[in-house]
Amino acid sequence: MARGPRQLLAQPVADALQSALPGIVTAVTDEWVEVASDRVDEALRWLHDAPAWDAAQLSNLTSVDRHTHFEVVYHLQSLDLNHQIVVKARVADHENPVLPSAYPVYKGALLQEREVYDLMGIRFQGHPDLRRLLLWEGYPGFPLRKDFLGIGHGQTTGLQRFPFEDKAAPDRMINAGNIITGERHSGDAAHTGGGHH
Repeated sequence: MARGPRQLLAQPVADALQSALPGIVTAVTDEWVEVASDRVDEALRWLHDAPAWDAAQLSNLTSVDRHTHFEVVYHLQSLDLNHQIVVKARVADHENPVLPSAYPVYKGALLQEREVYDLMGIRFQGHPDLRRLLLWEGYPGFPLRKDFLGIGHGQTTGLQRFPFEDKAAPDRMINAGNIITGERHSGDAAHTGGGHH
């Protein structure tokens, strides 16, 4: 059976990055290396081009809201060397988060950065087409931010909490029987008498 890519320990990656690009590493754990946010594109380019790391593919780009700051997480992969590297960039400005775009290094960042911008509000400088991907232009707020339920400027989502967070007092009674009692749809294959599997 084929095995997936092995996750590299971050310290050797951090040491190599720090040697090649002094001052770029800001933190390191066993699993990931954090780089200076304003130089993340340098780190990605170097890992992409360095034969020892061959991080030729951006397999995932995502973000995390830590209340006081954001993290953007890059999962880089070498298909030839069958390994994966995790790089993080910490964005301290929670009001106006901006990072250099990974698009010049990884064309696959095109839609992934648009998704992070759309749902988290992080802007990527140098992105060729940074606009909302899932929501419409002018949508008030960024749904994956921790403070989304109170989106500011006198606007709210219309909910006191996330939908169905409190099962005893749901905000909306959509499919109330299914959600509250756990009943399945009458057409669910598990509960219909007819049909063969």
